[in-house]
Amino acid sequence: MTQSDILHRLSETIEARKQADTDNSYVAKLLKEGQDKILKKIAEESAETLMASKDGDAQHVVRETADLWFHCLILLAHHGLKPEDVLQELEKREGVSGIVEKASRTTEKTG
Repeated sequence: MTQSDILHRLSETIEARKQADTDNSYVAKLLKEGQDKILKKIAEESAETLMASKDGDAQHVVRETADLWFHCLILLAHHGLKPEDVLQELEKREGVSGIVEKASRTTEKTG
């Protein structure tokens, strides 16, 4: 296994925890509390990542980003999605200018 497999392994763990006892699993509890609670945690972790960056502590940025990504994985699971769905989207965008990619999303919404 490589480091790149970690998102897949975490996703599998999160899926397994959907069935776990909420008294014993943070993931199960968060999923049971629903989308609003998950979104609140993502907002909290996003703010903590921003503050770590402002502080200039690289290791703190890494830790907070890991927390943010973990909670994003929980959100994906809530929607029945997997990290591979996001990775496919990123792969699709690879080599495409951010300006062009964003314009294509605007066209898709209005078209």
